[in-house]
Amino acid sequence: MSIARVTEIICSSKRSFHDAIEQGIERANKTLSNVEGAWVKDQSLVLDNGKIKEYRVILKITFILKD
Repeated sequence: MSIARVTEIICSSKRSFHDAIEQGIERANKTLSNVEGAWVKDQSLVLDNGKIKEYRVILKITFILKD
C-alpha cells in the first residue's frame, strides 16, 4: 500500500504561468522524493503601472512517502 502526501508551493516567473509551473516542479523534485503529480490551485499576476511584472501560481504537489 502507498501513502501519498500533498504539499503546497508558490512559484513565480517573469515570463509566463507555464514557466512558473515548470520552475516549481523542477524545484520540488530537488527537495521531495517520489513526486507523482501536481495541479494548479490558483494563478495570479503582479502588476506594475498596469504591466505584468510577474506570473504566480500556487501548486499542489503530490509525492509518495517512503516506507
